[in-house]
Amino acid sequence: MSEASRWNPGVTFGMVNPHMYYLNKVMSSLFLDTSVPGDERTNFKSIRSIADFWKFMEGPLLEGLYWNSWYNNKQLYNLKNTSRIYYENILLGVPRVRQLKVRNNTCKVYSSFRSLMSECYDKYTPENEDLSVFGLKNETEWKYSTSSNSPWHWGFVGVYRNGGYIFTLSKLKSETKDKFINLRLNSWITRGTRVIFIDFSLYNANVNLFCIIRLVAEFPATGGILTSWQFYSVKLLRYVSYYDYFIASCEIIFCIFLFVFTTQEVKKMKEFKFAYFKSVWNWLELLLLVLCFVAISFNIYCNIQIFLSLGQLLKNTETYSDFYFLAYWHMYYNNIIAITIFFAWIKIFKFISFNKTMSQLSSTLSRCIKDIVGFAIMFFIIFFAYAQLGFLVFGSQVDDFSTFQNSIFAQFRIVLGDFNFAGIQQANRILGPIYFVTFIFFVFFVLLNMFLAIINDTYSEVKADYSIGKRPDFEFGKIIKKSYKNALEKLKLKKAPKDDQDKKMKRSGSLAEQARKEDFGKNEIQSAEQIKKWKEKLEKKYYSAEIQDDYEPVTQQEFRELFLYAVELEKELHYVSLKLNRVMRKLSAIQN
Repeated sequence: MSEASRWNPGVTFGMVNPHMYYLNKVMSSLFLDTSVPGDERTNFKSIRSIADFWKFMEGPLLEGLYWNSWYNNKQLYNLKNTSRIYYENILLGVPRVRQLKVRNNTCKVYSSFRSLMSECYDKYTPENEDLSVFGLKNETEWKYSTSSNSPWHWGFVGVYRNGGYIFTLSKLKSETKDKFINLRLNSWITRGTRVIFIDFSLYNANVNLFCIIRLVAEFPATGGILTSWQFYSVKLLRYVSYYDYFIASCEIIFCIFLFVFTTQEVKKMKEFKFAYFKSVWNWLELLLLVLCFVAISFNIYCNIQIFLSLGQLLKNTETYSDFYFLAYWHMYYNNIIAITIFFAWIKIFKFISFNKTMSQLSSTLSRCIKDIVGFAIMFFIIFFAYAQLGFLVFGSQVDDFSTFQNSIFAQFRIVLGDFNFAGIQQANRILGPIYFVTFIFFVFFVLLNMFLAIINDTYSEVKADYSIGKRPDFEFGKIIKKSYKNALEKLKLKKAPKDDQDKKMKRSGSLAEQARKEDFGKNEIQSAEQIKKWKEKLEKKYYSAEIQDDYEPVTQQEFRELFLYAVELEKELHYVSLKLNRVMRKLSAIQN
């Protein structure tokens, strides 16, 4: 594994810790699972109507945001005009509520129904967005305004941009409640409303984590409400404790190793030129380098943005603190680190030939890759055909087949034994069972067993080749041995044996030339050279040291040639040994 990737675990373990999960769990339980007073079945997850939405705003949301006293109604500490959720999480600034709307007549009503319905509100797109003033027209929540440069939001039924009809909540619970009541009575939510965002941020000093929360209520053109949520627990203040400084040192070492490793790869590319790109492992090395540089770029960008924005966001506690932008890019940085670590672990397969079983596994995978690719083409043709069938037949009634993508994932779940046969049968009593039975038969019983047969047959061939042939040299041992010798030579504990090897080669070469001149004829020399070429050809085909995993099965004709070669070689070796004995006797006589 490359030197740079060895320090990746130290960097990544500093990105995630168990406190992030527990903080997200606590906050999601408070704002998503808390029921509306007097209606235990209604919470944020189960909102389906505008009336339910206002009940949530005036109930669980209001109670969850404002914690002004201890559980016995006594003030535990100086709140300094801030709310502390669960007594430990400081509410940064004030929460913000944002609405996006579409204009009337953004779609066409069929002529026969225009007498019944004159208004038409299409789905949300930036082109259909309503920017006009409405309602009371005297506050920001009734006027369209632009927002910060936060990223667009990808929801269930649309992609929503920044801006909208925005208002912030008050520091006082009573004022916020009056605000909600006023908006509800004056119909702030209209038929053109397509989405409402509720954004706020928290900070827990005990674990040095920011929790950025976004609650989303989408109002699709079909009616009803679809709710979703995002809880991002991130560590924006990176270097606080001694452990954080240790992580910083790991990051510096990682950058140094990355620079050294990049220099080595550039030298290899200059040395081997186009031959460098013929190896899959070299492509993996380049991919790791690109991911590492992208991760470093993300890290630098996030730290610069945090340095420039954090102080400004915390300065004014009476306005909304938009930490969503920082958390969004921080999560992308975390994703890049995760992908980099994944490919760094995959690179271990390059060195697994230190064990016979591992070597057989890698040989099996490399040999059957062509068969697997051919099988995959056939498999996905049938698989996508069934996915399209399921989407068209059950898409309007079964959630698992509501989109083509969902149909694909539902079929993978069927293969793993997780399926809703009752829903399929209820959607179509004839095609439902036919679809299910034929899919199980062709995909599960036929195609998957063909896949296993390919792997099993290839493994049997590899195992047979290992039993009758020469096993490949173990690369891991060679690397350790080579590194050990290089270290001794650099420390001047061992001299390079180059001169001695040259002397031995010259001495053995002179003896061979003398023996060739004295006792071996021209035909014998040509026969020996032919056997040598034959041997090199067979070793190159079956026992290549450069490509250890590329073992091809021996055909019957090749096995016959190999057997004849072995017999001929045995005769020649016997003849050569007699000749060598005579030569050695003559050489000893000459020396004496």
